[in-house]
Amino acid sequence: MEKIFRGETTEIVELINQGKHFETTTRNGALTVKIEKYVPFICTAIHNGNRIRNGLQTKIALNDYERWYEEDPFTADFIVSLPITIVANDSRFEYDLNRKPEDCIYEEAWGKKVWKRKLTASEMATSKQKHADYYTILHALLKKIESQFGGCVVYDIHSYNYKRWTREVPLFNIGTERVDMKRYESIVNTWRDQLAMISIPDIPNQSAINDVFYGRGYNLEYVHTHFKNSLVLATEVKKVYCNELSGDAYPKIIRTLQ
Repeated sequence: MEKIFRGETTEIVELINQGKHFETTTRNGALTVKIEKYVPFICTAIHNGNRIRNGLQTKIALNDYERWYEEDPFTADFIVSLPITIVANDSRFEYDLNRKPEDCIYEEAWGKKVWKRKLTASEMATSKQKHADYYTILHALLKKIESQFGGCVVYDIHSYNYKRWTREVPLFNIGTERVDMKRYESIVNTWRDQLAMISIPDIPNQSAINDVFYGRGYNLEYVHTHFKNSLVLATEVKKVYCNELSGDAYPKIIRTLQ
């Protein structure tokens, strides 16, 4: 596998079209793409990052912890050993890859104002281009995999804060509201059953479908709109692997989930 320090989006797409094995971070640092071999599944961690680019750091109204709280830290660690991964390094508060292009930049999120000062048209365009780059790369990859294997599964890995709930919530949740369940129900149920077999000491494992989240994100919507033989398994992991109130990580649990 070739390691490329920085790659332009067009270069990454060309490597995919050629069927090359590589690992690279995009030139602007937004994404890390790894292809060890071509298999009929991709793993994404699109809310893993906490980075805000230099030009916006003085404008962001949220501190590192406030952003971290609503991001999905360590989700890249869960998928690190798998052969095809796309990891977002930027914070969802710069632009959210799970929202449509026209709505990917928050003004307010979870009741908090995101920006101290209004972003310029140029600043917004830069963020939206990063959003577009992700979907350009994902599109090329899915097209390549479908041409080789006839279909693809995208494991879209997220995490969620559970202490805001007043009831017992699942360790793993699969969102299927926009999935063709007549076609894919058996695959979804198998994935749920496999997740339910994960054992973490002293942590109950209830794995559910559409319990706390419903699979309404743009990552899933984009794939299912453009690729008729690809399935997105939008999977939320309860943040039992860290202290969601302090930010402290629990490495043993992270390794178990990995």
